[in-house]
Amino acid sequence: MSRPELVAPPEIYYGDVEAKKYTQNTRNQQIQADMTYRALELLNLPPDEPAFLLDIGCGSGLSGEILDEEGYIWTGVDIAPSMLEVALEREVEGDLFLQDIGQGFGFRPGSFDGAISISVLQWLLNAETSHPTSSPPHRLARFFQTLHSALRNPSRAVFQFYPSSDDQIQLITSIAQKAGFGGGIVVDYPNSKKAKKVFLCLFVGGGGAQQQQLPQGLDGEEVEGGANARFERRREREKSKNGKRKNVKDRDWILKKKELYRRRGKESVPNDSKFTGRKRRPVF
Repeated sequence: MSRPELVAPPEIYYGDVEAKKYTQNTRNQQIQADMTYRALELLNLPPDEPAFLLDIGCGSGLSGEILDEEGYIWTGVDIAPSMLEVALEREVEGDLFLQDIGQGFGFRPGSFDGAISISVLQWLLNAETSHPTSSPPHRLARFFQTLHSALRNPSRAVFQFYPSSDDQIQLITSIAQKAGFGGGIVVDYPNSKKAKKVFLCLFVGGGGAQQQQLPQGLDGEEVEGGANARFERRREREKSKNGKRKNVKDRDWILKKKELYRRRGKESVPNDSKFTGRKRRPVF
């Protein structure tokens, strides 16, 4: 089977059917959760402190749900409208932007405390046209330059991606360094064909020796538990006894959703009142 990025551009490959199929696949959900937890470990944010993160290639919000659970505020960007539609249907908490990351970002300098990206970076390695601005080096340069500006100093950005060769890794890291980033490649389980994962861990600014020290990749055998256990506990929390998602709609939940809808410009959001979230008497 061909890799998705070799079949079609992401906004075409992830149409309405594929976007829902990808999101509903429990295997994809587990992999996405596993890699998001690992990306957050490599991001090395201060514990118990709020942070505003950028989810690059957020898709339908599978990674964003992990960011929510870990207590982070986030904004997501993705080029596939169908993926973002699924994210809106699932009522993810992050603000969403339709964005071709190869054209760069327009965020205010220093907006984000960090960035993560899961299974996205390899999509920038394929030229869609023969125009010079569509070449992978040009798109990568624009991407890393504007990302560097959007991150505060000091901070980190962590990308999990699937390179097809060492040349691709060299191209990506060299362009990132030219854009001003420090850091490099972290490989988990390098001797395992199944568990091996490649992460690009980038640094903005100084912040002392600890900030600049490249994390060590995981080695040996992939252990049970950890991210997988957290994912399973998360699924159990989301399911009621009959196997359906819990329908928790207390006052705080309702107020939070209404504020989210207002920020997104949704019309006809009811005003808050003393009756908001109040349980109604049964009517027969």
